[in-house]
Amino acid sequence: MTPNDMVLTPTGLRFQGQRYACSIGKGGLTDNKREGDGATPRGIHRLVGMLYRPDRIVAPSAWAQPILPGDLWSDASGQPDYNHRVRAPYAHSHEALRRADPLYDLVILTDWNWPEADAGRGSAIFIHQWRRPGYPTEGCIAFSREDLHHIAARVGPATRLIIR
Repeated sequence: MTPNDMVLTPTGLRFQGQRYACSIGKGGLTDNKREGDGATPRGIHRLVGMLYRPDRIVAPSAWAQPILPGDLWSDASGQPDYNHRVRAPYAHSHEALRRADPLYDLVILTDWNWPEADAGRGSAIFIHQWRRPGYPTEGCIAFSREDLHHIAARVGPATRLIIR
């Protein structure tokens, strides 16, 4: 392990000598991730991007890209752009990146099933803000706003997310 590694266990996330409370998928941790199972996949994942709402927050890092009106994420298993950022209008199943609530004001992207997505293995595992402590996600990893921003300012493309 390196000092840049983030290690997630059922008791929380450890990163740079600190522990952070977080929420994981309602399906718990899994070694066999499938679309719609609500689980967070175990394994070693790279961080591959960071997105932010420029109308709500300042870019937390030089590698962060703005979320613009019309930005979506395809969760249309079987489509060529499955598990990729797409633009509206988009006729297939998707999730809006620009939300009314603050959950996706800042999103760290992992390489789960990306860039070559296998249909049915589950779309993106985002690191984002939680609704409230302990409230499960659909498979993503969520933190308090303060902790998410603290972590985002300290991670980059060399950071690995180890989920045990």
